[in-house]
Amino acid sequence: MAVLVVAEHDNEHLKDATHKTVTAALAMSSDVDILVAGKGVKDVAAAAAKITGVRKVLACDHVSLKRQLAEAMQEVIVPLMDSYDAVLAPDTTTGKNFMPRIAAALDVMQISSISGVESADTFVRPIYAGNAMAIVKSSDAKKIITVRPTAFAPAGEGGSASVETIADPAAPANSEFISEELSKSDRPELTAAKIVISGGRGMGSGENFAIIEKVADQLGAAVGASRAAVDAGYVPNDYQVGQTGKVVAPELYIAVGISGAIQHLAGMKDSKIIVAINKDEDAPIFQIADYGWVADLFNAVPELEAELTKAGY
Repeated sequence: MAVLVVAEHDNEHLKDATHKTVTAALAMSSDVDILVAGKGVKDVAAAAAKITGVRKVLACDHVSLKRQLAEAMQEVIVPLMDSYDAVLAPDTTTGKNFMPRIAAALDVMQISSISGVESADTFVRPIYAGNAMAIVKSSDAKKIITVRPTAFAPAGEGGSASVETIADPAAPANSEFISEELSKSDRPELTAAKIVISGGRGMGSGENFAIIEKVADQLGAAVGASRAAVDAGYVPNDYQVGQTGKVVAPELYIAVGISGAIQHLAGMKDSKIIVAINKDEDAPIFQIADYGWVADLFNAVPELEAELTKAGY
């Protein structure tokens, strides 16, 4: 069985989600190749070649692939599937965009957001906002799978795979990238951070997020939010952690003023240590928290900041 992993990158750097997807692929087969599709991706392909367990890297460098739009990715991936039994991509915004199109073109069912590999055709994936795990067995000749990166350990780097340049996309895409607006921050990216501190509706306003931002800067943490806080306009949408936001699994997750709705828990309950600060002792967040602090956040968070300062943070 041969498996193709589609690399996650920004045309300059290979993302850690690729290493974790390779781990899932190696649980299916020892014949794992990586596709690096983008523009100016020589360094990305070289980095992918160093991942342990990878047989070879296929590099496709073309201007239409700079943003990995679905149409262009289809033109690259579908012709390659004559040589592969499965294609895996990280369950990220990029992967969620082009993988359904690949599945449709191959007329097979996509298996989304797997968190475990039982065998080459049997997988574990969360359902009901992560409250249950489904075991899915696929009889399709070609497996189209997105992988939840937070569920797998990253593959190591000790490989020396060959890099092969493949043909450009055969047909021009009808869609094009126009623009994007990104929040600029010196803090780590939310899904890659080792520490995340998130605020909920209890923050009361966007201005009050400055309270937890001070603690985040002390700890070198990323700042997140519940959907309630995002919907209230306190913070931008890209802060959202949860079923309809970003899935995180940091070493430490601090939930401030978050009640713990199922949708939010689905995005952070795999965190190694969970600390909850909430004045409602019956808040559902305390049921999964390793440490709970029943207190008014407007008193508790400044106290935490002061103690961190004393400790030299």
